[in-house]
Amino acid sequence: MPYLLKTEPNAYSFDDLTRDGETVWDGVTNPVAVKNLREMKPGEHLVIYHTGEERQAIGSATVVSVDASDPKTPVVRIRAGKRFAHPHPLAQIKEQKLFADSPLVKQGRLSVVPLTGEQYEWLAKH
Repeated sequence: MPYLLKTEPNAYSFDDLTRDGETVWDGVTNPVAVKNLREMKPGEHLVIYHTGEERQAIGSATVVSVDASDPKTPVVRIRAGKRFAHPHPLAQIKEQKLFADSPLVKQGRLSVVPLTGEQYEWLAKH
């Protein structure tokens, strides 16, 4: 299952991830978001989304490893993918019927959002 990971670009941006190559995705405290991290599998596709003033899907990444031995703080290592040729602002995403029931639209504060394969493809290919 693909996921969307939200980050404040002033704290850790897609450019930071690209520079680092890989990172551990941490700082997540919302129980639903933590559950989503725990359920990730190596090789799954990710979308990196900038919050704050940007509010847009900016690029891709991949899950490298998941250590869910501590269910309250799973350790998820991710690898940078590619920057999207055209970032997708939240307003544009909301216009797509494909995202009508997505937690991205319905639960704005959720920092780790599951995506359908179709939603991921739309974000990664458009």
